[in-house]
Amino acid sequence: MTESTRLAAGDQAPQFTLTDQDGTAVSLSDFAGSKVVVYFYPAAMTPGCTKQACDFRDNLASLASAGYRVLGVSKDAPAKLKKFQETDELTFPLLSDADLAVHRSYGAWGEKNLYGKTVTGVLRSTFVIDEAGAIALALYNVKATGHVASLRKKLGLAA
Repeated sequence: MTESTRLAAGDQAPQFTLTDQDGTAVSLSDFAGSKVVVYFYPAAMTPGCTKQACDFRDNLASLASAGYRVLGVSKDAPAKLKKFQETDELTFPLLSDADLAVHRSYGAWGEKNLYGKTVTGVLRSTFVIDEAGAIALALYNVKATGHVASLRKKLGLAA
């Protein structure tokens, strides 16, 4: 299956367990009872993904004070994620989904337009999951720049 089904507000968030940058298993169920922002990005240490990750890092305290935890997911291996974390001083878990199973379950893998060509790949996507494990927001094909500010606005958080 190359194209995946998109999620919508009210859907139950697909459960997952992935390995983080330190080789530790992290499950969505670890955050039960919390609000979680899960964002999918194409590749660690690329300009857009670095900008987006640093934007989340720089807004982490205000997101946390509003009760949100942040998880970044990519197809990168844990060793590359560790380097990304260290290089950019990222302070939230980066999860490795090398087989793309979680990307597909969230609809974050599929066809996209890249420089005028249709390709299959990671759809830069962000999901806000509520305390009960339901999707509160499903945002597909987001822009790396300005995304966190836009997300904060959607969540009703002050600028």
